[in-house]
Amino acid sequence: MSSKAKSSFGKKLFVFLTLAFSAGFLLYFLFSNNGVETIGKILSTLQLGWFILALAAAGACWLLEAATLHIICRHLHKNWNFQQSFTVGMTGLLYSAITPSATGGQPMQIYTMHSMGMETGVACSVAVVKTIVYQIVMVFYALIMVIAKLHYFQTNVSNFSFITVLGLFANSIFIATVFLFMISERLTDRILRAVIHLLHKVKLCRHPEERYQKIHNELQLFHDATKIMGNSVQLYLSAAGLTLAQITLNSLIPYFIYRSFNLRGAHVTTMIAAQVFVAMVSAFVPLPGSTGGAESCFYLFFGPYFKSSIWPAVLLWRIITYYFNILFGGIFAYFGNRYFKRSTQKKLEK
Repeated sequence: MSSKAKSSFGKKLFVFLTLAFSAGFLLYFLFSNNGVETIGKILSTLQLGWFILALAAAGACWLLEAATLHIICRHLHKNWNFQQSFTVGMTGLLYSAITPSATGGQPMQIYTMHSMGMETGVACSVAVVKTIVYQIVMVFYALIMVIAKLHYFQTNVSNFSFITVLGLFANSIFIATVFLFMISERLTDRILRAVIHLLHKVKLCRHPEERYQKIHNELQLFHDATKIMGNSVQLYLSAAGLTLAQITLNSLIPYFIYRSFNLRGAHVTTMIAAQVFVAMVSAFVPLPGSTGGAESCFYLFFGPYFKSSIWPAVLLWRIITYYFNILFGGIFAYFGNRYFKRSTQKKLEK
């Protein structure tokens, strides 16, 4: 077996084992905490209307993902259509779910856009701008929620301050570094080299030059992307608005599951805040789908609401927000890519 084939096999095996671990993790806690019996009781009293709302919110998130991509793509590629954006969006959701990084879907999105006729540099700019807009909106959203709900979560969630401050700090540093690089590349380079040198001295960075080059190249991508995209305030505000709606709808899914379990009493804005914190913190888990971290964060933040029904809630939440992304992302990506590849080939033949 060639080294390339071995690498491909290793990556597939890693994804398979991670998905198996994720499923096993949930099943273990279901069977060890009377979860199956609890599911039976929940299903007998399930409020179907609320459960359908949870499914509809997930579907709306897919459409908003495509809509955000679409307005960015149309800014540079006037003939781009929504079906193409939807295929690219679902491709991104699929590969983000099965790769160790939250941005693991970007390379496949860039490849997909290129195969549809978009220049590689433009496709890269679309993916990069989409990412930075999402990060900025998520950080400000989380910051507002921290200010609004700080007392509640400090009182009801153990280690809340540490977890949230860590997540906000890491995301804020990322955004600040990107903006600083755009303002002054030389100053950013000096700060970056100084930080990496310090980390190397305290034995937290083994290959300083390699690490510097990797971070510098990523910052350069953001810099080049904004140059290509231009300074359209309307574009960025529209993308931010759609992203805000997407995050809000995604954050409503736990509340809809909560109400479908015939539970009540929790305030909807508090549950939205909890889901925003779950998404922000679990994004740092370096496994496909933040396996283990996502389930643990959900348990930590939503345990006070669901109580004995928490593990069935975790299972349904993961199915709707994670496994459905793999299932439907795979279906739409496969058929969408096949259709657009045939269309591109026919145009070239003409």
